[in-house]
Amino acid sequence: MSAWYWRHLCAAVFVALPGQTALAQAYPAKPVRLVLGFAPGGSTDVVARLLARKLTDKLGQSLVVENRSGAAGNIASQLVARAPADGHTLLYVTSTAAVNASLYSNLSFNLVEDFVAVSPVAGIPSILSLHPSLPPKTVKEFIALAKTRPGEIAYASAGMGSATHLASELFKVIAGIDILHVPYQGSGPAMTDLLGGHVQMQFVFNAAQVAGNAKIGKLRPLAVTSQQRLSSLPDLPTMQEAGVKGYEAIVWNGILAPTGTPREIVSRLNAQTAQAMKELTPALVEIGAYPMYAAPEEFAGFIKSEIGKWAGPLSA
Repeated sequence: MSAWYWRHLCAAVFVALPGQTALAQAYPAKPVRLVLGFAPGGSTDVVARLLARKLTDKLGQSLVVENRSGAAGNIASQLVARAPADGHTLLYVTSTAAVNASLYSNLSFNLVEDFVAVSPVAGIPSILSLHPSLPPKTVKEFIALAKTRPGEIAYASAGMGSATHLASELFKVIAGIDILHVPYQGSGPAMTDLLGGHVQMQFVFNAAQVAGNAKIGKLRPLAVTSQQRLSSLPDLPTMQEAGVKGYEAIVWNGILAPTGTPREIVSRLNAQTAQAMKELTPALVEIGAYPMYAAPEEFAGFIKSEIGKWAGPLSA
């Protein structure tokens, strides 16, 4: 896992400055929309809703998660980019947005210019999971099977350019296999078809969901995509331990606001998000995630670095 993740996993929680203006103190004046670009049911949606409940208590107004799935999160991003810059419409963003900056050439918004970074939220690894109709019990056995059946084994993703898609494509390249991509409108629908046996594989970004379905025999987890094992699934090896050297796939989540949102509001949201994530740490561990903390400026720099990281590979 990158040094950035671990540094901010242990970072101090930011607190609001005492000199907040009357503008920040009056905010929010009405319910706040937290727009998420993926369907309900996935790990990103789960974390967003946990955070929304905490921030509702802290802000004194309802913070409502609004799912606007489609185009790998771009529909939601476009909506928020055009929203009033008053802090009442926020974007719940994931690492997919940094990928989209290079993957799509005709976006109607700019992730850096049209948004102000508010706060990171969480980091989430995924779990390579199979439908039990496939016989492999290990990653090496799965790779061996896939090589005998090129293009036949179907894997589900949350959509083109989504984290589940990229995790799978990276696995294909490193393992040297050919598996069939079946994109869905979000992780929830993808999981439904995996459990139903309509597809045979998925990188699932929700450890609790994997553990629950594995316990009743509906799913077979093979490995976790982080560099460390999960405390909630301690017997599950990492992909590196399973023999896929150099493999890691982590999703980060965060909050953005339209450019022009007052600094006082951004600072208040940053402080209260950090406090909320600290309180939510036990719940995050249960689903295989961990909290992330950073000041708005530092989070903005991180997003720029993530865009740059993907620009080369995706334009090649």
